Amino acid sequence: MALAALSACSTSSASSGADKTTKSAGEASGKGGVKLRVVAAENFWGSIAQQLGGDYADVKSVIDNPDADPHDYEPTAADGRTVASAQYTIVNGIGYDAWADKLLSANPGSGRTDLKVGDLVGVKPGGNPHRWYSPDDVHKVVEKVAADYKKLDPADAAYFDAQKKRYAGQTLAPYDKLVADIKAKYANTPIGASESIVTPLAEGLGLKMLTPESFLDAISEGSDPTAKDKSAIDQQIKNKQIKVYVYNSQNSTPDVAAQVKEAKAQGIPVATVTETLTPAGASFQDWQVRQLQGIEQALAQATGKK
Repeated sequence: MALAALSACSTSSASSGADKTTKSAGEASGKGGVKLRVVAAENFWGSIAQQLGGDYADVKSVIDNPDADPHDYEPTAADGRTVASAQYTIVNGIGYDAWADKLLSANPGSGRTDLKVGDLVGVKPGGNPHRWYSPDDVHKVVEKVAADYKKLDPADAAYFDAQKKRYAGQTLAPYDKLVADIKAKYANTPIGASESIVTPLAEGLGLKMLTPESFLDAISEGSDPTAKDKSAIDQQIKNKQIKVYVYNSQNSTPDVAAQVKEAKAQGIPVATVTETLTPAGASFQDWQVRQLQGIEQALAQATGKK
């Protein structure tokens, strides 16, 4: 899975009291020529954090490689040093990145503010951790990060307000429009999926998930699905009970590959998503828009609704 290391230029007022990194020579300066130090466990949150921080934050994502698995990542000593010097951290939580919790506790920072997305959106351990696929939760994170930046650097509050207004109102507009359009046109369309990463998105789009939750969880967690679940999905595909099949191409197990092949053989459109940003360096919104367009096209093909 992937994440792109994000780093932004930034500035802030020394009089704000925030202990920020001094800009290197040649970088554009703000009031104090310094920037907030921010670390995100994964690049889907890091991309958002960077764009909200703009020239006033230096955002680094620990997971920044499309081939890295956020579930099983082993932090390095360099990660520890980065976290120890951070003023603000963003981790997903909900059991998704337990390594990040250990990294934070092992590297305490003086006065550091930590955001755990699961706590913010009210999803407890055992719930679906893939909150970056929930449009509502994405907007909650946008609001929270912008508010926290203002608390950390009150002298530059107006700048962070402007960044949030631009990002939430303009940059995310194509993403929000696709979500609204798909929900309006294809609400309650039955779909199948390879794993639970698709569930928050299906809920946000108003689609009806038919794949057994136990199968979705098994694939997401790297365990073997039951024969009963596999048989149920085979029947859903064979009888065309699902209109579209959506799978995580970064986690295509033999069972998933077989389902994709059978769906295509039955004429069921297949759409793909990935766990983390692809290609490396992509922005959150460009990544999501591309995937939503693929899902919209699959739904249009399956239903005949344009």
